[in-house]
This record gives sequence, structure tokens and C-alpha cells, in this order.
Amino acid sequence: MAWVVRGEFRKLWVGQLVSASGSAITTVALPLVAVVTLDASAVDMGVLAALTVLPHLAFGLPAGVWVDRWSLRRVLVVTDVGRAVLLGCIPLAAAVGALQMWQLYVVAVLTGVLTLLSETASMTLLPALVPRDDLIRANSAHLLNVNVASTAGPSVAGLLVQLVTAPFAILFDAVSYVVSAVASYLIREPPRASVERSEVQLTGGLRAMFGSPILAPLAVSATVGAIAGSLQGPLIVLYLVRELQWAPALVGVAITAFGVAAVTGSLVAPAWIRWVGIGRGYLTGQFIASLTGAALAVGFAPLIFLGQAFAGLGMSLFAVPQRTLRQSLVAPHQLAQVSATWRTLVIGGQSVGALTSGLLATTMGLRPTLVVSTTAMLGATLIGLLSPLRTLQTLPDPVSPQLGAR
Repeated sequence: MAWVVRGEFRKLWVGQLVSASGSAITTVALPLVAVVTLDASAVDMGVLAALTVLPHLAFGLPAGVWVDRWSLRRVLVVTDVGRAVLLGCIPLAAAVGALQMWQLYVVAVLTGVLTLLSETASMTLLPALVPRDDLIRANSAHLLNVNVASTAGPSVAGLLVQLVTAPFAILFDAVSYVVSAVASYLIREPPRASVERSEVQLTGGLRAMFGSPILAPLAVSATVGAIAGSLQGPLIVLYLVRELQWAPALVGVAITAFGVAAVTGSLVAPAWIRWVGIGRGYLTGQFIASLTGAALAVGFAPLIFLGQAFAGLGMSLFAVPQRTLRQSLVAPHQLAQVSATWRTLVIGGQSVGALTSGLLATTMGLRPTLVVSTTAMLGATLIGLLSPLRTLQTLPDPVSPQLGAR
């Protein structure tokens, strides 16, 4: 990716890589703090998991409005510093024996809000730092950060927890945000056209997205796919261990197959999109990912490994086109609103799917729930297939002349 990671985008990319690596550690370490250090109950863990998602649902629409009114670089710096302070409080409280469960709740909510603002700002700033023709490659490089961090992070986190205990493993994440803040501070943010406050409205992202003949079916397809995909997410480990009697080592290999394929997908996505077109790049990625549930339901080990690889590969192949299309088709003064609205729909959809999966698995069984998930994901692909995405080869003309001046 060296050929696209250049100029001001390099600073954003480095900062995001470091912070994503730290966040991958906290993803493992924070629940371990609750379980091992604070002896959390099942209810405590459920509340903690819910609070990590709540900010995206409660503040998704306002976040887009806030970010559109502020300097994007300042948002990145302030949110990085804020998360460094919040996460740094956990090892500090643990060191003096004052750590309590309510503190983890507060950190989960506040870091969730700051992460929502930061990711909205970074997605909005990215198209201002690279030429329009480089957006696909830049988004691929950006997604590579997340996939590498999420693949290697759990192993690193486990080692750190073993060496320094869970609360102090989180200190590495706090330090990563300091590094990210420095990288963000060094970015020279291009000037943005002034926007009247009346043009930045709570429902502006929804109107901009669903007023586009391309973004509207893309949003519906992605939201339905998110709900369907999250039906199987919470059940995979349970299914492999209880239904198929897999050893933990095999489960680990299957999960690793997803991560490795996701990294591979990030690398090949630009070439794939050039070959099949940006619309079909999204559709093929979503179709490939939808095969995972069917492969799991068959229960044949080689197919399960292949299905997990399909999930990771497909996720990267559809993520790069949908990000690029949003950045290309939305006017600059509405991009933050659209990005935040998208996160509200997709993450909200994942929450609905995750909550529904347990109910379906209890009433129907694990295997039928996986089949339902696959069917629904194929339905999401069909929504996109029946839209202009099917014939979309290259980036469409921007909706505003301002977008051409990248």
C-alpha cells in the first residue's frame, strides 16, 4: 500500500493504524478486567457489551451534525486525547485498588461516543486528503489497518494480559491514542467551504442518503446484510463447540481464517473493483460473505474453514466500494452526517441481529438459525442486484462540483 499511503493521508493512516492496534488489545482486555479483576456477573457483562454499542445508536445522527460544524483535525486530536485519558484511568484505579464496575461502564460509554466522533471525522477527512481517483485504494489501505489490528490484536492482548494483567494491558491502548493524537495534529487539513448552520440538520444524512438512487439501495442492502450477518456472529463459537464438538484449537484456527482472509481482501479489493466494476465489487463481496452460514450449517470441517475465509474476504470486498461510493456521491458539507447515519443504521442493525439470534437459536436451533442468516444475507444481495449497483462500473459523477476539486 506504499504507493497510496503518501502525503497528508499517510499521517491519518499511521494514526489510525496505531490506535486500531491499541483498540484491538482493549477489545480483549476490557472484558477480562471485568471478569478476572472485578468478578463480574453475566448481567454485568451484558450491560458492558450493550454500553459499547449504545453511543452509536443514541448519538449517531447528532454526531454527524457536530462533526460537520467542527474542524476535522481538531475532532481527531481531541477524541484521541480523551480516549487516552479515559483508558489510562483504568490501570491507575486498579493500581490504587479503587477500580469498580461502574467505572468500566462510564469508560465504555464515553470512549464509545469519542470513537463515533473520531471515525465519522476520519471518514469525512479521507476524501479531502487524496485525489478522487485514489479513493478506492485509500479506503482499502484504511480498512487494512482495521483488519490487521483485529487479526493480530487478540493474540497480543492475551500475551499482555498474561504478562502485566488486564488493567495494565489497557495502558498500551491509552498510549496508542497519544501517538495517534500526535499524527492527527500534524495533518494539514484542507480548508472546507463554510456551511450555513441551517444546512446542517439532524436528518440531513438520512435525506442525502435516501435521496440518491445509488446510495438508497446500498444503505438498505447493507443494513439488511448487517442484521442478517449478526444473526450468526454470536452463535459461531457456541455452534462449533457444542453442536460439532470442536476443540478450542480448531475454533481458533477458524476465527484466524476469517482474519487472514479479511487482510487479503483489503489488499486485493482495488484490483477486484477495477476488474468487475465498483457496483459488482460490492455485490460479489456481499454474496461471498453470505455463504458463511450455509458452510457452517453443513458441518463439514473443510467447508467451515472455507466459509470463515469467505466471510473475511467478502467483508473487505464489499466494505471498500460502499465507503468509496458514500465519499464520492455526498456533498462535502453532508458527508459527516451521512457517515454517522450509516453507522447508526448498520451498527443498529447488528445490535438487532445479535439480540434476535439468541431467540431464534432457542426456538429453532443453531443450525436452522444459520440457514436463516444465509437466506437473509442473500436477500440483502438481491436488493443491491435489483438496483443501479448492478451496472455501476466506475465512480459516478459527483453530486456537487465541489467534489470534483479533490
